[in-house]
Amino acid sequence: MTVSPLAYADSLRIGSIDFVSPDEIKVLLDIEAPDSIALNTATPRSFPRINGYVLVPSDEGYLVAQVEWITIERSQYPKRKGMQDFGLVDLPYPLRKLSLNPLGCLMYDGKSSSGDDRYVFRRGVEAYPTVGDPVLLPTNNQLRDIVASGANRRVKIGISPLAANAEVKIDPDRLFGRHLAVLGNTGSGKSCSVAGLIRWAMDEARQARGGTEPNARFIVLDPNGEYANTFRDMSKVRVFAVEPSDGIEQLQVPLWFWNSEEWAVFSQASGKTQRPTLRRALREVKAGRPRVEETTEEKKISLRRFMSALLMQVRAAVRNGLEKSEETKFGFRLKAYLDDLRIRKEEFPELSDMFNESISAIDTAVQATIKEYPPGNHYFRAFTQGQILAISDSITVLIDALGGVIYQEGPEESCPLPFNGSDLADQIDLVAQQENVTQFVDFMVMRIRTMLSDSRMKTVTSDTKDVTLDGWLSSYIGDDQASNGSVTVIDLSLVPAEVVHIITAVIARMTLEALQRYRKLNHGKTLPTVLVMEEAHTFIKRYHDDSENQNAAVICCQVFEKIAREGRKFGLGLVLSSQRPSELSPTVLSQCNSYLLHRISNDRDQELVHKLVPDNLRGLLRDLPSLPSRHAILLGWASELPVLVQMNTLPDHQQPKSNDPDFWAVWSGEDRKVDWDAIARDWQQVPSPEAPDAPENPESE
Repeated sequence: MTVSPLAYADSLRIGSIDFVSPDEIKVLLDIEAPDSIALNTATPRSFPRINGYVLVPSDEGYLVAQVEWITIERSQYPKRKGMQDFGLVDLPYPLRKLSLNPLGCLMYDGKSSSGDDRYVFRRGVEAYPTVGDPVLLPTNNQLRDIVASGANRRVKIGISPLAANAEVKIDPDRLFGRHLAVLGNTGSGKSCSVAGLIRWAMDEARQARGGTEPNARFIVLDPNGEYANTFRDMSKVRVFAVEPSDGIEQLQVPLWFWNSEEWAVFSQASGKTQRPTLRRALREVKAGRPRVEETTEEKKISLRRFMSALLMQVRAAVRNGLEKSEETKFGFRLKAYLDDLRIRKEEFPELSDMFNESISAIDTAVQATIKEYPPGNHYFRAFTQGQILAISDSITVLIDALGGVIYQEGPEESCPLPFNGSDLADQIDLVAQQENVTQFVDFMVMRIRTMLSDSRMKTVTSDTKDVTLDGWLSSYIGDDQASNGSVTVIDLSLVPAEVVHIITAVIARMTLEALQRYRKLNHGKTLPTVLVMEEAHTFIKRYHDDSENQNAAVICCQVFEKIAREGRKFGLGLVLSSQRPSELSPTVLSQCNSYLLHRISNDRDQELVHKLVPDNLRGLLRDLPSLPSRHAILLGWASELPVLVQMNTLPDHQQPKSNDPDFWAVWSGEDRKVDWDAIARDWQQVPSPEAPDAPENPESE
């Protein structure tokens, strides 16, 4: 039997509007409305559940609303059509009610290629229904179009149990381009969701390219070593760790990558005396003294940088009047410059005449102004303008012979120019002697030398000559066309605790600055890159910005805050995974436009999530404490409306290694041998005893 369109439409009716407000609509259900399964709709249909969807006809099509609560009210009589004589019924009668949250409008968009009706969902409500309007069950096609709304839905991440298991697809530009926060308790499936998003996006991109590897870049910062084997089956995955092994390369973040702020927190430098001394030492050591160059041309470039820095320091001192107001300090600086020039002269005999002019000009000025009073105590009188001009001119002649002044590279302490860490400590001592502040920097220098001698650090921060800036960027961010792979996993699990925040900050900052320069050199085009931060509450932790001396955790958080604010403009997307959203930086969270919320049971975390989400989602977010594993709520920019997603399944070998400990298996008989001696030797970095030589031909015995 064929059902007419009007009869079919009437069969979808479940009730009528009883109350309307901008954020809530109440519905009186018809007596005939089913309790669970509707059998009068031509095909069996599930009755709306909590957080399910219903439709209200409107001028634009349908108003889409989400069920917030369902209740029963007791009444003396049913207020329904067909029962006019209320006096015949005097027993209590149940009245069922729904509360709805209006979400948007569903508009008819013609027929699909298969002949089915097609709809388009648009967020926002322009006109609200009135009392008495009918409330309808959505069809399967309508549910599918509600969940799959929006353009460029390319990557399937799961299905929606509340929308007839319709496929949930996302637009990668929306998901990764404006930052994503994956939040949930331990064991709720966060890590699998993060790994799945990367893998499913790569699979779709590979299909779009006809089977060739995508030109994509994912950098996974892995504090617990969960992802080392997750992407092994993908082509050319790069994995870096403190202890390299088969398929895992040595993690290297050279000291000369660090900027002045990172060095300051590493050395615990105070703000008044130690930090200015440290910054000057960094400028000078990167300007070419001491040096790590080998060829003659590299040595000349280094000399050019050094002389440029010297010239600018002299000019800056004159601009500030230091040659008169702090003439004694300025005089000792000139003496230090004089010693450096005499050492450099021996390395460049072809420039000896020009060196002699600079040496003579400085020596003349020093000898003319130096005084001794009382005996053994030296001081300087104010230097004249002619003395300073002669020094400046002689240095300029030498620089011109080398190719001219280098204004940018010389004095910049954050420029990634190679140098040795031990040379920086020596340079700090030298600067401290010049500034007569040796007693104030002794502790800082001692800490730098102690940390640099730590064998645990040397493997990560070693200044080996085979590490170049372009080589590092190619290995860690990805080569041209991502020819060396789309995914980089950086295992931070064994990085010493003293520097793990600094190492993480350096990697993130170098990635951002590299992409900034890419856009500068490519006429505004960006290189899309995704930076994934696991256990984000450890590295992006909220802090008090009123403290004078910032620690490494604060510096690390500030780097990610900058990425959250500015990364989108340079093609850098951020994916955060955390089990404690209440401990995360509010700045970073506020810049995340999409959220994938797994089970969250902590009250403070739930409260924070409610504050972050701008939508009227009270009912949906109440599901957070009871969500099963692999289920999550997707909301924000990546989804036209909030939707409950049952995430796709990952095979065991593709899942991050974050399973719960198998206590019972071990307790009940599974053999787990323990060799504490081997663990102790590995921990203390003691070589294993050599095994006895095996016989050459064991089979012959």
